[in-house]
Order: sequence, then C-alpha cells, then structure tokens
Amino acid sequence: MVETTGNIWDYLDNSIIAITTNGSVSRSGKAIIGRGVAAQAAVKFQKIPEILGAAITNSGNHVHYLDNNIVSFPVEHSPYEIPDLNLIKRSAIELVQKADEFGWSQIVVPRPGCGGGGLLWKDVKPILETYFDQRFIVITVEK
Repeated sequence: MVETTGNIWDYLDNSIIAITTNGSVSRSGKAIIGRGVAAQAAVKFQKIPEILGAAITNSGNHVHYLDNNIVSFPVEHSPYEIPDLNLIKRSAIELVQKADEFGWSQIVVPRPGCGGGGLLWKDVKPILETYFDQRFIVITVEK
C-alpha cells in the first residue's frame, strides 16, 4: 500500500477510483450519496447514484464496479451511522478480489471513513495494510 496526498481525480485516466459509499437506496432506486469523494463522483458522473442503487438492490452493500473506472467501497450501512471497521475490512478484501479478477494494476482509495465519517486513520490504516499491496494508493487531500 502506498500513501500519498493529492487530488484523487487526477488518477482517473490511469487508475480505478474507489469511492466510499453506504448501503442505502432511495424509493426512486438511486443510492443515497453521502459527502466527500462519492458526492464529487455523483456530480462528475450523474448516472452513478442510479447505477450504484441498482447494484445495491440486486447484490447488496458490496464493492461494485460502477462506470468510468469507478468502484464503490462501502464504509457504512446507512448514511446515518458512523463507518463500520468490519465493513471497511470486508470492502478491502472484496476490492483486492476484484483487482485480481480484472487485472487492475492501480487502485486509488481515499482514507475510508476518515473524512466526514470521523474515524481515525490510525484505526483504519492497519486494516488496509493487511490486504492492500503496492497496487493500492491511499490518498489524502492536500492541505
């Protein structure tokens, strides 16, 4: 796992971008998008809430390939709870499995649950380090 700072969207042309998500779907079938990278993705790619909502409805709150080199990375079951370290662990495992299955050579992930979610990086980092290899870049916004 490599740590860096920067703008996650600068990697879009050459990498898979993971957006942190929750498992809630509105009555209209669209995923309820939180803040941070997921909200940015929904603005850049307006079909993301619809695609993610269908994926969650059909297969549950898991890592899903969405579109435009973007995958979901569930950190919460709903937008009204704090991120779940066990869910982050499961998402890390699933993301590695997808990277292996599809031959992804570079995957960029924000610090899951550590922005608006309120988790501490010191609590999340050991989980990711257990599963992520050098293909995975964990990015923090430059300050």
